[in-house]
Amino acid sequence: MRRIMMTVAVCMAGLVAELPSAAAADHYQVRSFGSLGGSSSSGASINRFGLVSGVSNLPGDQRVHAAIWLNGSAFDLGTLGGANSAINWPVKNDYGVLVGFSETAQMDPLGESWSCSFFFPVPTGHSCRGFVWRWGHMHALPTLGGNNGFAAGANNFGLAVGWAENTVHDPTCDPASSQVLQFKPVVWGPGNDDIRALPLIGTDTSGAATAINDRGQVVGISGLCDQAIGRYSAIHAVLWQNGQAIDLGNLGVPAWNTPMAINERGVVVGFANIANPGGAANFNPHAFIWTPAGGMRDLGTLPGDATSQALGINDQGTVVGQSCNAKNVCNAVVWRNGRIVNLNWPGVTSGNSDPLVSANDINDAGVITGQSWNAAAQAGSAFVAVPDGL
Repeated sequence: MRRIMMTVAVCMAGLVAELPSAAAADHYQVRSFGSLGGSSSSGASINRFGLVSGVSNLPGDQRVHAAIWLNGSAFDLGTLGGANSAINWPVKNDYGVLVGFSETAQMDPLGESWSCSFFFPVPTGHSCRGFVWRWGHMHALPTLGGNNGFAAGANNFGLAVGWAENTVHDPTCDPASSQVLQFKPVVWGPGNDDIRALPLIGTDTSGAATAINDRGQVVGISGLCDQAIGRYSAIHAVLWQNGQAIDLGNLGVPAWNTPMAINERGVVVGFANIANPGGAANFNPHAFIWTPAGGMRDLGTLPGDATSQALGINDQGTVVGQSCNAKNVCNAVVWRNGRIVNLNWPGVTSGNSDPLVSANDINDAGVITGQSWNAAAQAGSAFVAVPDGL
């Protein structure tokens, strides 16, 4: 693992020279990445220097591990003692520090499924903790006294964000999901064991922080304990700044309102439920963008599609995500200058044989990472899409 970090440092050193500004081109060269031996992988985060991190299946596809890709090769970041780990949010740290979540060696004493089980192929019943990975070592982040935690984002000043359980048995938790304890949005750092909870909106009992920028602005959700995977845990989309929780509004439904990323200009993107006949609890999202001047705005979908999600944004304001039809067939998309571009449209990309189904993050040079999908093989691959001219 020390060799991996030395390689990361060398790669970054070679890229410290002036980077191009975000490309405005609508053509990309796509390169697919390998896995850790399983059938699928996915890129979740790409930093300023092009370091891609995410998740990959292991042989047999019964376990997944957090991974980084160097020169197209996947490197395993390991776990905190359990079977599974993952990086599923745009981390954005430019110095090789990564955060995510991992099962531990301990069984969950309350039998909770917790947030991380949604991302693992075969949950094991073990407790899950947020982690910070630096210099080849994965360190478990503390909770607020409870059994579980989850880390999503980090900035360049030693701070990470996520959510962590306390010891309160919350009556707003959904027993059908086996959730028992409250969880709070938290900031870890600058020390490995430093943790503080962020305030919630009104009488909300639980919440989560999903991203942080270098100005210390944090975004996330506030709501009920519910299932710990969104839904009524995300009644409110929230921006935390100067110690205050600011409600970012919604698109008409008090559920699934989830910021995914914030850039250095304080622009927030994510997804929010829109009205649907199945009721507020049904997942029916549209991508949104929020600005201090304009509030929350629906970014819409590709023509004919039903849902969309905005998953990443760079400092130039280019947004990436996915748009899906009613049968949940999805395309990776880019929103730029008021228009949406399907990365699978003819002439937009070269080098990809499989459709790009999700664009998960974009850096300030305009390089995108995400996942492609081979329907026949039922297998996905992490990719990078590089704008022409880089």
